[in-house]
Amino acid sequence: MGDDTGAGPQTPSRSLWARIKASPLAHLGPGLITGVADDDPSGIATYSQAGAQFGLNMLWTMPLAYPLMSAVQSMCGQIGRVTGRGLAANIRTAFPAWVLRIVVLLLVVANTLNIGADVAAMGEAGELVTGVDRRLMACAFVAVTLGLQVLVPYHRYVQYLKWLTLSLLAYVAVLFTVHVPWREVALRTVLPRFQMDGAAAAVIVGVFGTTISPYLFFWQASEEVEDLQRAPAGKSLLEDPALAPSELRRIRWDTWSGMLYSDASAFCIILATAVTLNAAGVRDIETAAQAALALKPIAGPFAFLLFTLGLLGVGLIGVPVLAGSAAYGVAEAMGWRFGLERRVREAVGFYGVIIASTLVGLAIQFLPVNPMKALFWSAVINGVVAVPLVGVIVVLACKPSVMGPHVASRSLAVLGGITVAVMAAAAVRMLWPG
Repeated sequence: MGDDTGAGPQTPSRSLWARIKASPLAHLGPGLITGVADDDPSGIATYSQAGAQFGLNMLWTMPLAYPLMSAVQSMCGQIGRVTGRGLAANIRTAFPAWVLRIVVLLLVVANTLNIGADVAAMGEAGELVTGVDRRLMACAFVAVTLGLQVLVPYHRYVQYLKWLTLSLLAYVAVLFTVHVPWREVALRTVLPRFQMDGAAAAVIVGVFGTTISPYLFFWQASEEVEDLQRAPAGKSLLEDPALAPSELRRIRWDTWSGMLYSDASAFCIILATAVTLNAAGVRDIETAAQAALALKPIAGPFAFLLFTLGLLGVGLIGVPVLAGSAAYGVAEAMGWRFGLERRVREAVGFYGVIIASTLVGLAIQFLPVNPMKALFWSAVINGVVAVPLVGVIVVLACKPSVMGPHVASRSLAVLGGITVAVMAAAAVRMLWPG
């Protein structure tokens, strides 16, 4: 009879899984994954356009965005961990029902359009690497992402997402394949030179719109709830306040480090396209795949390959986060059972939203709709929704009736207020560009 103790042939597999769980990545959580999802293919397209069109003169946007995005995401993580409920569930209890309905509706529409743009970019990138038709590649990527989300339990699936976060290092590696005038980079990051015309304003709006997006707010709060439900005690900080110091410290570390990774990677994308495409006179970039292809004759095939593989890696994170955040918002608003740790039959509506939004995004590839137009409209909706939603997040995070004694710090509240002002200005400039 065979040994049923798990020894023998199963030992190497179990040992590998144990090593994965013990890795440094295993100690980071929602903040890291949210940060990388922020640099999804549509975000890469926006950053590439900024670098190609304005060279080094858009690098300043990333140092400014970092504390703002970190503060908002920290508050979202704290809301989820303190209350044990996601963002939509907290909005439902603290605000009128119509506020939640409008926010969730716009979130679903924007996320679906963004999924369409991301899937299109991944299909183009896959075609560049393999030569297989972009639509077939898009279908393959959608099948992979849906299969992982629907069939693999969250506690295992999240490990794959964490390792995929390493794909952003490809954009750091690109800088080692090209010449970078570091003194000029430092100067233009602090003292940019450009004329604030309509084109510059549109790029700035795009950069901030893709960096501070509503879907990231919902995702991080809900993933804190997912992690909480898997904990042995499974109690929120309102129920077990003794855990507050260590848990809030973990959220700060996880979020600020995850956002730093995201922000630095975006900085590298702008820089890489500035010193290659802009320097070579290539100023008109509409998609991330187009940026990768334009790099090939300028920076060489290795830079092209790194850029393309990075695009595919972050796409495999971005699409599930977009679909998942929409599902969390709808499920919490409707009072459905939800969670990636649940089986499909236990949360039919939740998984239905994930599947439907992803398939509709895929269907855009087969319709007479320009994916970049879809991306533009998703950016418009995100820019509009982010303004009141960040305000709602600040109110929730600072409200003792919601957070108990664990309200957000004054510094986070101030940064949140600045974010509202910046995003309001961006939304106004986006809607009235004259």
